[in-house]
Amino acid sequence: MIRLAAIFIALATLCIPAAAQVQVVIGTQRLTENGGLFMAAAKGYFKAEGIDLSMTAFDSDQTVAERLAAGITDFGLARFTPTSFNLAGKGQIKAIAAQAREKRLYEGADLVASNFGFAKGLRKFEDLSGKSVAIDALGSVSHYQLEQIARAKNIDIKLIELKPMGTLEAAARAVGANQADAAIVPALYARELMMGNLVKLVGWYSELDEQQLGALFVSTKMINTRREVVEKFVRAYRRGVADYSAGLLRKDTHAKRLSDDKSHDAAMTIARYVYPNPTREAATLVEIGAYFIEPNAGLDGADIERQIAWYKARGLIEKDVTVQNVVDQNFIK
Repeated sequence: MIRLAAIFIALATLCIPAAAQVQVVIGTQRLTENGGLFMAAAKGYFKAEGIDLSMTAFDSDQTVAERLAAGITDFGLARFTPTSFNLAGKGQIKAIAAQAREKRLYEGADLVASNFGFAKGLRKFEDLSGKSVAIDALGSVSHYQLEQIARAKNIDIKLIELKPMGTLEAAARAVGANQADAAIVPALYARELMMGNLVKLVGWYSELDEQQLGALFVSTKMINTRREVVEKFVRAYRRGVADYSAGLLRKDTHAKRLSDDKSHDAAMTIARYVYPNPTREAATLVEIGAYFIEPNAGLDGADIERQIAWYKARGLIEKDVTVQNVVDQNFIK
């Protein structure tokens, strides 16, 4: 009888449907700097929190913010833009966790000189005066970084010719084709250009500044109506960020990034989300281009406040935007 009862209990258990997973949509781009999200998805951390995650790839950080505010997605993972700052200032979205950032002794964005620029004497940051620089767009991260370089090196920004190219990839192509004396591009693009002997490295932006590049955004409606889901999402995301950090950001006793089986595995995991048909070469590019991300995914509010002041001074965002209405610090203490 005991055995028969046990069989009935087992059969009854099989008939109970698995707990329904909450459907959540996030918008982002297929970039290595979003690797924390990709690691969390690959490791099943969202499923473990009861979240059925769908990811939608967009072509720009601005689009990620716009789709989030429009209710097409629930979350967004992207760099800061005038659009995201203005939408947060209007109370439509919030930054709740960190994406990538510049970090001293870690490569992020590089200032590179074209062969023409190098021939004109561009060897160091101070040599930018009188040169042309390709960026993706006015008001972008690379635009901000160029002006921070100018400020740090006492260069009159009016003596630098800006060449907005539309995308970072286009900026990289422009400097490689000698259409600009220099460009500020992610390490991934810079390394490819240097390997082709098309540019020379001038310096890492992280030598001068530790800018918070982007954030995990969520709609304010999501916070107000499904806060428990937001908390679960952040827990899963932070686990992915911790794995990203442990896999790709370790250093040896000489402060050199470690490249071993652990970093190769992490890079291949991310490459499956970044590239349509990932190869070992693609994984190597991921490993080379891995931006620093705070292991606990905490945001640098003080740096975001400095960025807001810069955007306001140039009339790129509304005057009522503040770090308090952009960032919600309640999800990561």
